[in-house]
Amino acid sequence: MITATYKPYILNFKQPSGTSRGVLKTKETWFIMLSDGKKKGVGECGLFRGLSIDDCPEYETKLQWVCQNINLGLQVLLLKLKAFPSIQMGLEMAFISLESSDKFNLFPSEFTRHEAAIPINGLIWMGTESFMKQQIKEKIEAGFSCIKMKIGAINFQTEVDLLKSIRKQFRASDIELRVDANGAFKPSEALEKLKILSDFDLHSIEQPIKQGQINDMAALCEATPLPIALDEELIGVFSEEKKKALLEAIKPQYIILKPSLVGGFGGSDSWINLAEKQNIGWWITSALESNVGLNGIAQYTYSKKSKLPQGLGTGSLFSNNFMSPLLVKNGTLQYSNLESWTFNL
Repeated sequence: MITATYKPYILNFKQPSGTSRGVLKTKETWFIMLSDGKKKGVGECGLFRGLSIDDCPEYETKLQWVCQNINLGLQVLLLKLKAFPSIQMGLEMAFISLESSDKFNLFPSEFTRHEAAIPINGLIWMGTESFMKQQIKEKIEAGFSCIKMKIGAINFQTEVDLLKSIRKQFRASDIELRVDANGAFKPSEALEKLKILSDFDLHSIEQPIKQGQINDMAALCEATPLPIALDEELIGVFSEEKKKALLEAIKPQYIILKPSLVGGFGGSDSWINLAEKQNIGWWITSALESNVGLNGIAQYTYSKKSKLPQGLGTGSLFSNNFMSPLLVKNGTLQYSNLESWTFNL
């Protein structure tokens, strides 16, 4: 007999973090705790207000329903939670950790045995020019060979000048540059901006225009001088048929998967399988989960064997995060030998 409870938690940013959608100061998240009387399991439902498709008034009511009906089992619950991908994520994580013989070793691998690391990008948040320059300097000094820069909120020319200054110091073979517009460009101006950005040997740009403009995004992906990665575009697309149709219509160069926003590990597997059939590249990023969710997502990510830098370096953003075995070192995410990892929920 399994029992389930849930609770909310508010993560506080150490410093306000800017995106084109606004400045983030706190991040709400939720946890599901399971017990079978002997063992316990925990999973994080990484709700992202303003972005998650399941950001709705009945979210907590749905969590209550899940806990009351936990003995329906994972597979039945996942089917009934298609419109709540972050709860799907938390449930998967909780059930796997409950069944794990080793505490929270969800996907045993060389990564969790401290024998291998995951290459990750260093994330540069939006802000003043001087603040962004300082972040870039710190990431390079910390050994990152891939930097991801949020763009689209400050003056475009200022952002171009920042990229230009990086490329004056570092060639593409030294530092891989990714940019993330979070849908900030208008369709009418996007191609011209991509042509300007392509001068800086960028790896890719994430979501140059807002999601939902399928024809505009398809035309952009066809004409772009710079590889385009879909991110927000994947949110709220649930069925295999619609996922396949979206990828066939837009034909992006890459997709980016946030498991908390696309239905957990199973939802991510579905997108990866479809993308690979169409020769579309992919990588995985966190959605500002706590170290509990980030740990589970990192373990899953390593199991998928992608060679691209992943977007998993977000554990140090919060002042009240949980203790974690995850360690960022030399531009990689590593699993430290933390024998007694505990978190108080």
